[in-house]
Amino acid sequence: MAGLKKDTPTPESLTVHGQSRVLEVGFSDGAQFRIPFELMRIYSPSAEVQGHGPGQEVLQTGKRQVTLLDIEPVGNYAVKPTFSDGHDSGLFTWEYLYFLGDQQTALWQQYEERLQAAGADRDAPMPEKGGSSCGHNH
Repeated sequence: MAGLKKDTPTPESLTVHGQSRVLEVGFSDGAQFRIPFELMRIYSPSAEVQGHGPGQEVLQTGKRQVTLLDIEPVGNYAVKPTFSDGHDSGLFTWEYLYFLGDQQTALWQQYEERLQAAGADRDAPMPEKGGSSCGHNH
């Protein structure tokens, strides 16, 4: 996912809609997308979500209410959102934002299928990361 290809549309406007929890992005080719924060969060390009190779993806749940606390530009090619659940390691390139906007329907469907396959609930909290959460193994 290195640099931009010449023909990659670039965002001309980025608007965070806190109430409706969508990022509105207007691209130079005229495309307008309203990308839900939840979709951005569950498809975050970070290693924490994507894993370190195919089949290593970590299924994200409980992100329906996630909000964007901040979104900062990274060079002229990406933005780095900070989500309300503390996740801030995803770099969303313009290409990736365009892909999320353009493929929303398919991505939601894929997410639903992954949830079903895992027997997971979209609104279930994520398991705690790190060691045992019972606190007795010290």
